[in-house]
Amino acid sequence: QVQLVESGGGLVQAGGSLRLSCTASPNIFSINTMGWYRQAPGKQRELVAAIISGGSTNYADSVKGRFTISRDSAKNTVYLQMNSLKPEDTAVYYCNVRARYTIIERQPNDYWGQGTQVTVSS
Repeated sequence: QVQLVESGGGLVQAGGSLRLSCTASPNIFSINTMGWYRQAPGKQRELVAAIISGGSTNYADSVKGRFTISRDSAKNTVYLQMNSLKPEDTAVYYCNVRARYTIIERQPNDYWGQGTQVTVSS
């Protein structure tokens, strides 16, 4: 199974920055996408940003121009640089990897990190 280890959450004032990291276990047969979702209290989990294996990226409208997703393929690590943070960015952020762990799997599966809290104070 794919294991994901997240880091980088915390408390920051509005306008500040944070960088999240998520490292997936090694020896994954193929990774389709790596990305970040978030879930605020009382709300559904939503996509923040994702990066596809070819390098294309996708962002939620609410974070475009402020957040940047990047990936280090050699390290199986995805980053989320969050700038100009707003109180409405406060949420638990979850790393997501869609991958085939072994060649035996015909379809990719979704794997989730444990979540890291991001709190933005006004």
